[in-house]
Amino acid sequence: MNKTFSNKSLLLFVALIALSCFDVFSQKAPEKVEPPFWWTGMQHTELQVLVYGENISQTQVSYSYPGVKLREIVKVESPNYLFLYFDIEDALPGSFDIVFTSGRRALYRYTYELKARKEDARYIEGFDASDAMYLLMPDRFANGNTDLDFVEGMMENVDLYDPDGRHGGDIQGIINNLDYISSMGFTAVWINPLLENNQPRYSYHGYAITDFYKVDPRFGTNEDYKKLIDEANSKGIKIVKDMIFNHCGHYHWWMKDLPMSSWVNEWPEFTRTTYRMSSILDPHAAESDFGRMTYGWFDVNMPDLNQKNRLLATYLIQNSVWWIEYAGIQGIRMDTQPYSDKYFMADWGKYIQKEYPNFNIVGESWSGVAALTSYFQGGKPRHDGYNSHIPTVFDFPLYDAIGQGFNESDGWDSGMMRLYNSISLDFLYSDPFNLVIFGDNHDTDRFMKRMQDDVRKLKMALSLLATTRGIPSIYTGTETLESAFEGDGHGIMRVRFPGGWPGDSVNAFTREGRTDEQNEIVDYISLLLNFRKNKEVLHYGLLKQFVPENNVYVYFRYNENETVMVVLNNNDAETTLDTGRFAEATSGFNLAYDIISGQSFPVSESWKVPARSALVLELK
Repeated sequence: MNKTFSNKSLLLFVALIALSCFDVFSQKAPEKVEPPFWWTGMQHTELQVLVYGENISQTQVSYSYPGVKLREIVKVESPNYLFLYFDIEDALPGSFDIVFTSGRRALYRYTYELKARKEDARYIEGFDASDAMYLLMPDRFANGNTDLDFVEGMMENVDLYDPDGRHGGDIQGIINNLDYISSMGFTAVWINPLLENNQPRYSYHGYAITDFYKVDPRFGTNEDYKKLIDEANSKGIKIVKDMIFNHCGHYHWWMKDLPMSSWVNEWPEFTRTTYRMSSILDPHAAESDFGRMTYGWFDVNMPDLNQKNRLLATYLIQNSVWWIEYAGIQGIRMDTQPYSDKYFMADWGKYIQKEYPNFNIVGESWSGVAALTSYFQGGKPRHDGYNSHIPTVFDFPLYDAIGQGFNESDGWDSGMMRLYNSISLDFLYSDPFNLVIFGDNHDTDRFMKRMQDDVRKLKMALSLLATTRGIPSIYTGTETLESAFEGDGHGIMRVRFPGGWPGDSVNAFTREGRTDEQNEIVDYISLLLNFRKNKEVLHYGLLKQFVPENNVYVYFRYNENETVMVVLNNNDAETTLDTGRFAEATSGFNLAYDIISGQSFPVSESWKVPARSALVLELK
């Protein structure tokens, strides 16, 4: 009896040792699990989980959690990937272990968490026409944490003397200066990409992503990004995230071991996109032209992602949802919208709108031709039945008109007629009041340079952005009169903001650190945007414009309660304006108060409008 007992004890002891060893070994997590966690209560209940680990496709997958159903396991060309498709419709918040075994041995274990979704997450308010947006490039805005200037494992670190190198701006620098942004009347901030760009050079701009789920450690952490959004929201500022689906960086972690050859658009030799957007919607386009435009690479260091691949398409869509849900962003700016597969982009837009009905997305559809740009704004089917389901696009046609119109004399289709003609094509857009309007951005000539370094022209153009239909966007440095041509080099037109770096001799974040002319523009922007902030008529009011005469452009924003009249005199001399011509818009009013000068004018009289100036008038 004692012998039997001893044998049983021995067997139990051996089993416990084996189990102990098994548990220790099984704590090894796969190298990548994306998304790293998810949420219950979503409108879409299918969840794709990418798992990456050595020979993981040769394992068996097991788990146990009520309400979670594993519908599909997808193996691909590389043995180091598995794609798991779960149905979580009936799942409650909680965690469960996904175990990957080979024979009787567990090779990997990952504890997957399903988080409880915030009650109001579905109805997060996106940016809209009530907002004014400030665009900034984080590497060039402000360095709030110098400890991040040199990060182990990053291939490129700070070099202040290289205009195309990293300069060290970071998330903390943005947080430190939110009050500055808010004081000018901005209610949204569009930030160029913050995700990891671990590239050997030219990584500062952020458009060659190497990890879609990780903030670049030279900017901070994912938690720092959440903190930024919370801090911004507390000051009445929304955060718009810059995203790129067309391409990634050629040092992205998956480029060393692609899941499958169709993950990226491969060619026998390097083939660049044609950049010809018209071939996407041209009813007569050659298939080869369409193919090169859509599937050609944007640049040699930016592999073109194949969104026709179901696995990649789902990965990208879920990545957007993950950042909205995790960080609470209130908008997305989609880079190079037309260069991705257009049907994937439509699926993505529809997916986001179903999950977040009050959210907003603006696509970069860079064309000065309204018929081309409008094609990519969702809301109604186009000539070929296509609907992008992306709520808005940037108004590049108006951008072109601004750059030309304020620098020309009066003509049949020149000068102020360019602005009128551009806006007269609003019938092409499904919602022209939701367009993002701008005078420059991080890829263009600077606004001041486009206005021929004339502060008067810049002020007129800023008045237009603040008062016409759409959502105004102003790029950092406009207020400090940065002036450079894009052709001079991107590093030169994306200079550091003065005062954003320890030891800067000038601090343009303060009034004392700015020149008189810079303060004039800061004051002008602040006056316009803080006025606009509380004027619903400038957000959603109707627009009535009059054909410009003698290079003077007049338009009205109006609703049932208010009317604002705007006069842009683009002449080098004082100009007489006969107000009788605008009687259909001024009827019932007898006084016009100019918010810029503080003066009032009788509506029934002719006005003397100063040269190269704007009037923004409240009619009373």
